[in-house]
Amino acid sequence: MSDFSLRFLGVGNAHAPGLGSSAAVLERDDEPWLLIDCGPDTLPAYLEVYATLPAALFITHAHLDHIGGLEGLFYRLATASEPIEVPRLFVPVDLIPVLQRRLADYPNLLAEGGCNFWDVFHLIPVTERFWHRDLLFNVFPVRHHEYLGAYGLALQGRFLFTGDTRPIPEILNRYASQGEFILHDCGIRPNPSHTGCEDLAREYKCEQRQRLVLYHYASEADGQALEAQGYRIVRRGERLALRCPVP
Repeated sequence: MSDFSLRFLGVGNAHAPGLGSSAAVLERDDEPWLLIDCGPDTLPAYLEVYATLPAALFITHAHLDHIGGLEGLFYRLATASEPIEVPRLFVPVDLIPVLQRRLADYPNLLAEGGCNFWDVFHLIPVTERFWHRDLLFNVFPVRHHEYLGAYGLALQGRFLFTGDTRPIPEILNRYASQGEFILHDCGIRPNPSHTGCEDLAREYKCEQRQRLVLYHYASEADGQALEAQGYRIVRRGERLALRCPVP
C-alpha cells in the first residue's frame, strides 16, 4: 500500500523567518508530488530534502512569504545548462493577474532578454478543482486579507490545507467531512486576516478541532502555547502521514 504524507518545509508566518515560510509537499512513497506555496526560503529547503526542483506547485495566494521563491525558481529554470522538466503551476484564476503584476511584469527578467516569466512554467488555471497524477484536488476560497485573494486545497479523505485564513466552518463542513486532517493557519491572537486560537473553539465543532493540525504561527513559544491549549501543531521539517487517497 502506498504511503502518502505531507512534509512541512516551513510553518511560520511572515514575522517568523526562523520557522521557515509556510509550505508543504504532498509525497507518495517519499517522492514529492505537489509543492503547496513557494516562499522566499522554500526552494532551498525543497532542494535540501529532495535534491531536485519541484515538478508541480499550487499557489494559495500572492503574498510574498508564499510566492517569493517563484522568482528564484524562474531563474534556475531559465538558465539551466541542461533541459529540465517544465513544472506544472496550478494557480486559482483570480490570482493570475496578481502574479502577473508582482512577478511576470518585471522588465527584462533576464539581462540577455529572450525569455518571459511564463515560458518556464506550464501554467494551469484552476477554479473549483484540478487533476494531478490521477488525483482530484478541490480548490476553495478562504478568508484572508481580500475578497477572493486566497485559496485552500483539499484531497478527499486525506487532508484539507487552508492556507492563510480566518475561520471557514462552511468550507470544512463541505470539504473535510470524511476524517481528513485539517491543516489550519492559527496564531495566538486573531486579526482581520488570520485565525487566533480563541476563534477555533467558537467556530469549529469538537470533532473538527480534534483533526486540526496548526501551522503559520509566530514563534516556537507560540507553537508551544497552542499545544498547551490542547491543539496539535506541526513543526518545520515534520512529515505528517496520510491515509491512501480515494480513487
